[in-house]
Amino acid sequence: MYDLHLLDSKAGTPLARLPFSIRVLVENLLRKLRDSAATPGDVLAAAQWQPRYEDSVEIPFYPARVLMQDFTGVPAVVDLAAMRDAMAASGKDPALVNPLIPVELIVDHSVQLDFSGTQTCREKNVEKEYERNGERYRLLKWAQKSFDNFRVVPPNSGICHQVNLEYLGRGAMRTKTDAHDLLYADTLVGTDSHTTMINSIGVLGWGVGGIEAEAVMLGQPYFMPLPEVIGVELVGKLQPGVTATDMVLTVTNRLRQMNVVEKFVEFYGPGLKHLKVPDRATIANMSPEYGATMGFFPIDEQTIDYFKITNREEQGQIVEAWAKACGLFRRDDDVPEFSDTLTIDLAEIVPCLAGPARPQDLVKLSDLETVFSGLLSTSVPEKKQVDIRLNDVPAEIGDGSVVIAAITSCTNTSNPYVLMGAGLLARNAVKKGVFPQPHVKTSFAPGSKVVVDYLSDAGLMPYLEGLGFHVAAFGCTTCIGNSGPLHPEIEKQIKEKDLAVAAVLSGNRNFEARIHQLTKANFLASPMLVVAFALCGRVDVDLAHDPVALDPNGEPVYLKDIWPGDDEIELLVRRYVKKEDFQNQYEQIYHGDQFWKALDITQSVTFNWDPESTYIRNPPYFDGFSLSPTPPEGFEDARALMALGDSVTTDHISPAGAIPEHYPAGIYLKEKGIDVNSFNSYGARRGNHEVMMRGTFGNIRIKNQMVTPKEGSFTRKFPEGDTQFVFDVANAYSKEQVPLIVLAGKEYGTGSSRDWAAKGSALLGVRAVIARSYERIHRSNLVGMGVLPLQFLDPDGWQELELDGSELFSIKGMSQLAPHKELEITARKADGNKVTFQTIARLDTDIDVEYMIHGGILPYVLRKLIKEA
Repeated sequence: MYDLHLLDSKAGTPLARLPFSIRVLVENLLRKLRDSAATPGDVLAAAQWQPRYEDSVEIPFYPARVLMQDFTGVPAVVDLAAMRDAMAASGKDPALVNPLIPVELIVDHSVQLDFSGTQTCREKNVEKEYERNGERYRLLKWAQKSFDNFRVVPPNSGICHQVNLEYLGRGAMRTKTDAHDLLYADTLVGTDSHTTMINSIGVLGWGVGGIEAEAVMLGQPYFMPLPEVIGVELVGKLQPGVTATDMVLTVTNRLRQMNVVEKFVEFYGPGLKHLKVPDRATIANMSPEYGATMGFFPIDEQTIDYFKITNREEQGQIVEAWAKACGLFRRDDDVPEFSDTLTIDLAEIVPCLAGPARPQDLVKLSDLETVFSGLLSTSVPEKKQVDIRLNDVPAEIGDGSVVIAAITSCTNTSNPYVLMGAGLLARNAVKKGVFPQPHVKTSFAPGSKVVVDYLSDAGLMPYLEGLGFHVAAFGCTTCIGNSGPLHPEIEKQIKEKDLAVAAVLSGNRNFEARIHQLTKANFLASPMLVVAFALCGRVDVDLAHDPVALDPNGEPVYLKDIWPGDDEIELLVRRYVKKEDFQNQYEQIYHGDQFWKALDITQSVTFNWDPESTYIRNPPYFDGFSLSPTPPEGFEDARALMALGDSVTTDHISPAGAIPEHYPAGIYLKEKGIDVNSFNSYGARRGNHEVMMRGTFGNIRIKNQMVTPKEGSFTRKFPEGDTQFVFDVANAYSKEQVPLIVLAGKEYGTGSSRDWAAKGSALLGVRAVIARSYERIHRSNLVGMGVLPLQFLDPDGWQELELDGSELFSIKGMSQLAPHKELEITARKADGNKVTFQTIARLDTDIDVEYMIHGGILPYVLRKLIKEA
């Protein structure tokens, strides 16, 4: 092991002043110093970390492993398969393209809630999942057989972040060689932004783009500037009735206000002793929502207890001994030096939700009715209500109706306290004789099969099922937009009457059009409140004071009447969350169900591409590949493809959700003979670049201000000025050999990692994006695809410069790229007038510049592999 205490004597750097997250980076660099991958200068740079830097200091980070989910994993496997073909074409051994560190992929993103509310819904959903995604799953099973260091957790097993937390997370890695039996820090990057959930057990890791993850698994370091570290002091204790969900939504709100984007957040203080790992995991999970690179909880006694309860007691003993010996074990009196601090008193947190469209928009439970009514009053003069019949049962639906109530996502279904609470609330509701309103689609998608074990042992599953919360899947479902269809009559009325209906879910994302394209408001809440709002059927209520429902005798039932006590929840967790359940579920995690076992795959070095496939296609990234890169040059007379405002998310940019038949991707599939009912989703077709590039900027709610007030995937083609689909305009410009740019506002690319937001942009011909600011992962992904991220100088933005997207844009100076180099842009208007302005190239590190010179990460890595072969 590497003893960080020696920093004091060897480097003259007091260990006690370093945040624990920075200590892990130091240990990481020390480990790689042995094989000359890192330099002594890198080690010293991290060991002498400063709270603030005038100029960024870049270090390499060498993750010990890579975590993937299937939506991002499939295109990564496709890229690796294409890279093997390119290696073979260059006369080299294609088997050299192979993960060099452990890669673990969990299939959790593909299952959709076509069926819900019955005991057979899970089996039917899984059967439908394989029917839709069998081709993709065969690719993954081929990869498992054909690549070294590549393991797949089959569908219907759990959500990747919860499986990572409960089973895959090591805390300390162990490698045996002839010379050493080495223990070192468990670190990782993941192809999903919520990889940060693992930070709750002291494992350093965060989400990156799929293309960056591919480079890491092929032996490349992840280059990063040494970050600022924001210390969040937790004091006090949550009040009775306040949940971990209330806590994380409050933390998200507070940290968003503090602007922690691209920073580490590290938690400390006396409040930590009251937070067990499931509560910490809830906070760590939502790091992307509060904008941080990660939210880190150092290893301490709670960490070791968690290893024990999850059937990893021996591993926990190793982690404890190693962390204490090398200086990575937190003690109560440890207060490192931070870049800035924030104190949060847990005792001041109150029941709340977040919405209607951003996870940082905190709404106290008592204020929800007022907030929703205010939202509604800006769009309609008065509330609309419609009488309908659902399966021959009378019902009413209108503005404010809850049409989706989903206990879902990795954020909350890792936490037995809120899930036991939801089960107890369901029990109390059944005993009071109240049930969900008929227009509410209820679903339960745990992140782990262990959840069903302890809820069943506690006798609570029958009550959840009695309210329609049957287990519909073990996967992400509603949280990523796989909500499935609503009742046809409900969908009909929403469209015809333009109803403002809502979803309430226990997830981490509620961006516009993400949860379901017909819900105009989406609120994040605890699983307990999800059940409560299913009973109520509306969000325009004050459940702190108004009744949830009326019982069969017409008596009001209030939330306080059915809300369980903390002592009762604690008793059930201690009694029924058992390590034996973790042992039983995880000892067979790689076996898969009957559907997975039935996939017949032949091992081969290169993949056998099917030219007729509409799911898996050989991508064009290596077309015209040469051993020497062509340095990037400036461009003249580029056109703007999009002119966008602030907070445009990767859900707006990247193809996601259902594929509309009248949009370019739908037209393409119909031309290929695919029936509309078999379109599946964009996410399921991420291995087909033809579909994905047609769906880029394809969100039906995206607001391209070149075509205001029209919403959706439309833009204007110049000089004609006519409005067409984004893909058709990009295709037309491509034929004319016109380069493209995108204009954007603040926080461009916020949200999920979604590498296709960058891949699709590149394939459409976008050479550069000019934005007010970027979210971390998307900026990195753009660089990884050879798209130059440029940033306006304050106070400029494209609107402030009076641009409208009709101009011709020219840029010079790209041949001498450097980190943060200023580049001048000239925009020429139709009348000949010019607007000249300065931008900063958001190439933040030297390796960013290298990637841009090579046209992206994949060509860079391939050239390096060929050279070393």
